[in-house]
Amino acid sequence: MLVKFLAEFFGTMLLIILGDGVVANVTLNKSGMKGAGSIQITLAWGLAVMLPAFIFGAASGAHFNPALTIALAVDGSLGWADVPVYIIAQFAGAIIGACIVYLMFKDQFDATDDPGTKLGVFSTGPSVPNLPLNIFCEAVATFVLVFAIKGIPGTVAGGVSNLFVFGIIVSIGMSLGGLTGYALNPARDIGPRIAHSFLPIKGKGDSNWGYAIVPLVGPIIGAVVAVLLYMGLGAAGVWA
Repeated sequence: MLVKFLAEFFGTMLLIILGDGVVANVTLNKSGMKGAGSIQITLAWGLAVMLPAFIFGAASGAHFNPALTIALAVDGSLGWADVPVYIIAQFAGAIIGACIVYLMFKDQFDATDDPGTKLGVFSTGPSVPNLPLNIFCEAVATFVLVFAIKGIPGTVAGGVSNLFVFGIIVSIGMSLGGLTGYALNPARDIGPRIAHSFLPIKGKGDSNWGYAIVPLVGPIIGAVVAVLLYMGLGAAGVWA
């Protein structure tokens, strides 16, 4: 169990360092890559998921996502006793990863005036605030993520399957990312949002906790629906 905890902790920490790091790199003032744009962010987030999956996949299955962990427990791929361990590790890793990003980019944070840009390094937000629709968008995006992951053939080697996951993340980001920032993962959003709330970020403004229900609830709904549908189609012989 300790091995799984450490793998999920360090894997999620690395995911956030690379994922939040690219947002800081592209959006904060005095960063050498400021203005590189959404394509760099989308590709880098895919890589941010893929790289720790290569490193820690054999140890824990490389969830790094409470929504995926819960969904895999629902379909029996993971024991429910493991769920709290995975989720605690994921949130802890996300918080520490976000703190590391802040320390690395402190000068750039200090040089950036807009509080929304600073919060955007840590957490997602909607292009149009509408909580029910935002939750729906996150649910659909996460449904695609989990349904596609379940659809990766079992005969595919572990390393190759990680490349498929990279493609899935990038596809979702390119197609749906402009709606809510495609959190897809409660830990990815809530962990860094917690870090934003206590870090001494100059002029940081509010952490927008009123929106936090979207990346918390939406991904869990989408992930659970995905595995239930996948199981139902399997029972109907679609995957035979």
